[in-house]
Amino acid sequence: MANTRSSKKRIKINKRNQIQNNSYKSLIKSTEKRHLSLIKKSTTERLENESSYLTDLKASFALVISQIDKATKKNIIHKNTAIRKKRNLFRKTFLTNN
Repeated sequence: MANTRSSKKRIKINKRNQIQNNSYKSLIKSTEKRHLSLIKKSTTERLENESSYLTDLKASFALVISQIDKATKKNIIHKNTAIRKKRNLFRKTFLTNN
């Protein structure tokens, strides 16, 4: 149990930050899943709207990368984790779609 006033305050601050960090991590995960589901669209849907599909794919990719970078900047996720996530997303998005 915390004894000093400052340690009690730190406990409150840590709980608050944990809630904020978990919600931001959840946001990243859901955006990632949305992007991966867009990649897995059936080939017939891709062929019908090729140009709109590619623009949606690029916009979705940019959004995920932006969120990962912001989380790294705020020290919510580790730098190496962010690099790994971005690398895997890039591979899944652009290298397996050709």
